[in-house]
Amino acid sequence: MTGYTGAVATPVAEVAIIGAGPAGLMAAEVLAQGGARVTVYDAMPSAGRKFLMAGRGGLNLTHSEPRPEFLARYGAAAPRLAPVIDGFPPDALRAWSEALGQPTFVGSSGRVFPEAFKASPLLRAWLRRLDAMGVRLALRHRWIGWDDGGRLLFQTPGGQCAVDAVASVLALGGASWPRLGSDGAWVETLAAKGVAVSPLHPANGGFTVSWSEIFRNRFEGHPLKGVALSFGPYSARGEAMITRAGIEGGAVYALSAGLREAVMAGGETTLNVSLRPDLESGRLTARLSAPRGKQSFSSWLRKAAHLPPVAIGLLQEAAVGSGVSLPSLSPASLAGLINAVPVQLTGMSPIARAISSAGGISFAELDAGFMIRRLPGVFAAGEMLDWEAPTGGYLLHASFATGAAAGRGALKWLGH
Repeated sequence: MTGYTGAVATPVAEVAIIGAGPAGLMAAEVLAQGGARVTVYDAMPSAGRKFLMAGRGGLNLTHSEPRPEFLARYGAAAPRLAPVIDGFPPDALRAWSEALGQPTFVGSSGRVFPEAFKASPLLRAWLRRLDAMGVRLALRHRWIGWDDGGRLLFQTPGGQCAVDAVASVLALGGASWPRLGSDGAWVETLAAKGVAVSPLHPANGGFTVSWSEIFRNRFEGHPLKGVALSFGPYSARGEAMITRAGIEGGAVYALSAGLREAVMAGGETTLNVSLRPDLESGRLTARLSAPRGKQSFSSWLRKAAHLPPVAIGLLQEAAVGSGVSLPSLSPASLAGLINAVPVQLTGMSPIARAISSAGGISFAELDAGFMIRRLPGVFAAGEMLDWEAPTGGYLLHASFATGAAAGRGALKWLGH
């Protein structure tokens, strides 16, 4: 894709897209298909950096579950996002990927992946198509607001640059992984214009736990596999990872919204971990009723309950915290603890380490075409908006879909 990296004296762009992530690039594609002249600006030296990071472990483009369950993943934002996702549903996103030479498949979890299982081939094909459509890419252009004449201001290696755009789409991301470009610096700029922005908080991130030094040193980096986590009425199955500072992982991320709110309200909260969720309580109790003989308690527990060392360590950590001796527990009580180990969460990991962020521009600030009502001709899309979702394809899908919606809104506003 043809780009330029130096300062330019007051160029004119019909539409300026600010942010070269999935939302911004999708807005650019929709606008270019509609006949608009588009330039995409980004502060980083290359496009799609966070998108590429998302694909390092296998790119979750979207999810295959039925529409009601799919939309429910967006929580309070579901009513606002429903028409947007209906306008660009999972099947459409899969067809879009295939048209770029990247067919997809549905994994055993229902998640949808490109067959290449990574983001780089898809991004390269996408940038080539945008280039063929006439979309220009201006890198190392950090947006810093507007000048007195309403022109977009950018800081570039060559100094400040003012851009006179007829319309613009803001797709600057949230505040997670700031080294990849989404640092949340836009919040103050929009707030100064009177735009209501909910505070940005970590989403799909870890939580801090006051582990003992012994547990931390021995089990940092160890996974808890096949566990079930529960918090209030919510539960999630999957994997969690012990970190030096606490706990993270897919199952934790699935509950992170409720856990975050509880920690923010009370300073801490309790997450319950079921180490053997598929083993019925009676059967587990029967196994734990077997004589220990001369085995150490840990060896006996490992064999009787089929628990790995990290799980036994977590049990011991909970017992010490409550002043209980594990060997003194009855088989029924020990079985109960194994499937409801309390882990006290004392805080949230920093937003810079979170996969995504919650908060952003209130949907009340946007019209049906995703234009910011207070700023005619300025549209917004992606993670800048006040929504969140768990990992598994939901984050990327809503970013693509809101980008497409903002692109359509801008086309209509331009009269194309």
